[in-house]
Amino acid sequence: MASGAPARSREARRRALASATLYLITPARDDLVQLLEAATAGGVGIVQIRDRQLGDGELLRRLGLAREVTAGLGVPLVVNDRADIALLVEADFLHVGQDDLPTSSVRSLGLAVGLSTHATAEIDAAQADYLGVGPVFETPTKAGRIAVGLDLVRYAAAHARVPWFAIGGIDESNAASVAAAGASRLAVVRAITESADPEAAARGLCAALGRRTP
Repeated sequence: MASGAPARSREARRRALASATLYLITPARDDLVQLLEAATAGGVGIVQIRDRQLGDGELLRRLGLAREVTAGLGVPLVVNDRADIALLVEADFLHVGQDDLPTSSVRSLGLAVGLSTHATAEIDAAQADYLGVGPVFETPTKAGRIAVGLDLVRYAAAHARVPWFAIGGIDESNAASVAAAGASRLAVVRAITESADPEAAARGLCAALGRRTP
């Protein structure tokens, strides 16, 4: 089930990733189109759909819609964990965790890949197109995982070899402290998905990074 939107070239993906400073992770919710339009207007430059509640058929349908919307908005689409569905919707990236498919296996499928990291050794060993570094602060979206704090952000700023996004419990109240620790890119869930004004929430996060949005 191709989405109908042309797949990005490797170079186009690289350019889009390099320019993205705010990364939205969201469930495949009913108002997904409106959310993505508002969030990208506020400065979101890359979108991951992460939803473990939907059945495969409905998840595939909604991801196909997300692929069309993100292509139209000019931002990369990331699928969480599901290589099969990422291939079907021609996603730009697959995102995996430390206990998921190895990034080498993901690349053997022809997919670009992002990887979650939680420790200095994981950052050093990572073979991925981009990294998520965190959770910086405790967050209910990763219940039970101990926050890594700002020290790992500082380490990533000094040692990461690919673009990376600080993630975990980040919102407008603490984003400036994460930026001060060396993060130039942020990934968020609730700060945008639970906001009554996703566009304004995205703008506030971009402002914390010192970036202006239109």
